Amino acid sequence: MKKIRVGIFFGGRSSEHEISIRSAKSVIKSLDKDKFDIVLAGVDKSGKFHFGEKAISANIPTASQMLEDLRKIRIDYCSIPCASGLPVRVEESVSRDIDVVFPIFHGPFGEDGSIQGLLKSFNVPFVGPDVLGSAISMDKDVAKRLLRDAGIPTARHLTFYRHEYDKIKYDEVAAILGNIVFVKPANLGSSVGVSKVQSKNDFLEAIDKAFLYDNKIVLEEFVNAREIECAVLGNEHPEASLPGEIAVKAEFYSYEAKYIDDGGADLIIPADLPAEIVQKIRETSLKAFQILCCEGMARVDFFVKDNFEIMLNEINAIPGFTEEISMYPKLWSASGLPYKELLNRLIMLAISRHKRDQKLIV
Repeated sequence: MKKIRVGIFFGGRSSEHEISIRSAKSVIKSLDKDKFDIVLAGVDKSGKFHFGEKAISANIPTASQMLEDLRKIRIDYCSIPCASGLPVRVEESVSRDIDVVFPIFHGPFGEDGSIQGLLKSFNVPFVGPDVLGSAISMDKDVAKRLLRDAGIPTARHLTFYRHEYDKIKYDEVAAILGNIVFVKPANLGSSVGVSKVQSKNDFLEAIDKAFLYDNKIVLEEFVNAREIECAVLGNEHPEASLPGEIAVKAEFYSYEAKYIDDGGADLIIPADLPAEIVQKIRETSLKAFQILCCEGMARVDFFVKDNFEIMLNEINAIPGFTEEISMYPKLWSASGLPYKELLNRLIMLAISRHKRDQKLIV
């Protein structure tokens, strides 16, 4: 039986570039080599694609360091339909096209519908939500408004654009959201550019920091609660994993607490919650997944208060995939779906969706 040729796309222009490389490394090492042939496509921070061996050597220094041990895996060059439209030079000595792409980008220019739109234009199957679901999930402001309209509780928030900078006043914000607020870029993840503001003195610095990463920012109320996450998998009939808890030891679940400080947080899987709350979280995860037009996969993040009131924080269309520290694969493993089988399911879901969509008249 012919192997499925999987293109692993990683890196990207976003400030989450390095995290993407770490996720890609785990996926590449764990894919079933009896079922899949692997093609690497690394995107450097300028947006240039590097295929095959060049995806390791020509990306950035951290890619070379982190992916060095992957040189033992047979990698190849790839051909993409209508490749002349890509900003790359594709090698001529190619036996056949990629069968499916596994985009492992985090943040803008990869998780936000950008690469999904490109692949859809080339009629190439890809893992994860489609263009609309990816774009909606990436934008915290739009996602919150859709969830709120569907009756799913979220933290109160205010949204500002760069041209409204002079209108952002701490006293006015505090009167609505409280004295402690989180300031976030609207379209980013991994807590990049996020600040917890506890006084007027820190406010403008946090605003300036968030605007370094996006032209739209979100200011959210502080919610004193446990942080619970749930993984969703599937297309038309998605399933939800057991929820897990992130017990944060730092001031909040910052980039450093996630990826640098080994003692920044503990992952408790499954979360110690009453059965009815577990069921509510799973049901709400599935509802949110479908409201935000997701397919394939997503990780849904919640706040759970002491009285077990739940509030949806955000949804991640391409969650982290490091086998050691990422919640999405860990949640599925605890729910009875091992990492290697999870990757297999995701790829087959992508191919199944593509076959379904090929029946449409375009």
